[in-house]
Amino acid sequence: MFQAYDIIVVGAGHAGCEAAAAAANMGSKVLLVTMNMQTIAQMSCNPAMGGIAKGQIVREIDALGGYSGIVSDASMIQFRMLNRSKGPAMWSPRTQNDRMLFAQKWREMLENTPNVDFYQDMVRELVVENNKVTGVVTGLGHTIKAKAVVLTNGTFLNGVIHIGEKRLGGGRVAERAAQGLTEQLVSLGFESDRLKTGTPPRVDGRSLDYSKMEEQKGDEEIGSFSYLDVERPKEQRSCWITYTNQEVHDLLKTGFDRSPMFTGRIEGVGPRYCPSIEDKINRFAERDRHQLFVEPEGWNTVEIYVNGFSTSLPEEVQYEALRKVQGFENVRFFRPGYAIEYDFFPPTQLSYTLETKAIENLFFAGQINGTTGYEEAACQGLMAGINAHQKVINDAPLILKRSEAYIGVLIDDLISKGTQEPYRMFTSRAEFRTLLRQDNADLRLTETSYRMGLATEGRMQKMLKKRREVEEVKTILSTTAMEPAEINPFFESIESASINEKQKLEKIILRPNVQLHDIMKQVPKVEEALKGYEEEAVEQAEIQVKYQVYIDKEKELVNRMSQMENLAIPEHFDYKRIIALGAEAREKLTKAKPRTLGQASRISGINPSDVQILMIYMGR
Repeated sequence: MFQAYDIIVVGAGHAGCEAAAAAANMGSKVLLVTMNMQTIAQMSCNPAMGGIAKGQIVREIDALGGYSGIVSDASMIQFRMLNRSKGPAMWSPRTQNDRMLFAQKWREMLENTPNVDFYQDMVRELVVENNKVTGVVTGLGHTIKAKAVVLTNGTFLNGVIHIGEKRLGGGRVAERAAQGLTEQLVSLGFESDRLKTGTPPRVDGRSLDYSKMEEQKGDEEIGSFSYLDVERPKEQRSCWITYTNQEVHDLLKTGFDRSPMFTGRIEGVGPRYCPSIEDKINRFAERDRHQLFVEPEGWNTVEIYVNGFSTSLPEEVQYEALRKVQGFENVRFFRPGYAIEYDFFPPTQLSYTLETKAIENLFFAGQINGTTGYEEAACQGLMAGINAHQKVINDAPLILKRSEAYIGVLIDDLISKGTQEPYRMFTSRAEFRTLLRQDNADLRLTETSYRMGLATEGRMQKMLKKRREVEEVKTILSTTAMEPAEINPFFESIESASINEKQKLEKIILRPNVQLHDIMKQVPKVEEALKGYEEEAVEQAEIQVKYQVYIDKEKELVNRMSQMENLAIPEHFDYKRIIALGAEAREKLTKAKPRTLGQASRISGINPSDVQILMIYMGR
């Protein structure tokens, strides 16, 4: 039944879809194996993409030629640029999406990608010969050969669903768990552990009273993730905000004695930054209310996602408590919230390509590596797909540095530090976040992707046009002088100090309350000078001029740090011989096998003196 494939991707969630698309677009023959063809790219939790730091990741995926940004734009029902009141390093795009349309668009794009085949079955076992993966064995007993395998199993490995005292086997509600793989991998020498995540109830929007909630509209100007021209909606749907109260909290507490979190039935660690409602009440007992976001699931459905009310309490407790929330007095459930516990493999067992150290040509991506979130999974899938293809054709891998992309930060954190809880990306994790903005991901990454054969010619030409226009706009800003009479009326309109002598535009826009976009609207001379340039190029030029000092500082820091990144450590370096290192440092370095001194310095528990000892020992 089956030909031999270059790459088999196991699992068709966000990681698996990106992995399959990337490898196929680069020329590999790919088989995407999923337990259910009807749930390809399903948004298992909230129907949204992006957000703080996550939006930057989606833009990076897009710049590298991935599909997540395109699909998100095509299926959005609302767009918001978060953190606009802060500097551009913090701006983060976010879309609310139509859940069914999102999955439909993903499947359409995959089906229209040459080199991608599909097969519905469970993978129960890997075929491993001489510590090298050579294929998979399915639940129906088929052996399918491949040169590389990418595992993107999400929450399905020995998944267990918890609702109060009820315990069901499953990787997602109404879907069975995957068994056999964890046990085989452990027998091959891998270390595994358990994590937990949760999801809130879904409710009937017809039963809610929105007049008692705060409306949260999308941005007036509908933005996008993709740097390509994807058709976006002309209108948007609102989300809504409401709050829990003390009565809600008291009712939830009545179920704590049956909560799997508090009775010890759940062993896995949950996501610290997305706690369940019972965890919030327990940890933040001094707070008398918590915010809930009421999010529509799509254009043509009444189903509502209650963001902020993730729970695994008994369903009758969930229901009674939610009825005490303003606007939810007559709520009807579509389904209760639940927690899910699943196996993961600490990511310190991987190399920077996401290939496992123990088994050659075997790659892990997504929640199997201990991350949480669609965006974190998707970018790992993209990188695993790229590097699996590169390994198959015996070409150089793509490894992004911390100074090049949030994706580089995420993978370096996982490989160097590991994780004891579901890993989520934040802007604070990136020390070079002024360089890694959402607005310049195409300028940073498109060229690299194009060189590897992933980004298309059209995408490359679009980026080069933007780069050229940015430089031209910067020249205009540095050479155009404004007379006081030309610019002072604008300053008066925004209550900013007027000027008495000519001033260059590049100096004028350095004022914190001045936006080039607003000047163009009010000053004909500026509008005329910048006419014909893409809005994106004008904004990019303004950011570069305004924040040049900070950008230069970070570039200098990158140069200093890169000295350590360039100091390679031999692959089989024996740390046990360095008596000057403490026992803990020797143990951690031996286990992690860092590639460079820079990576060694970021391993949890390795301090600066350990790094100095290493430098001296290596003759530095």
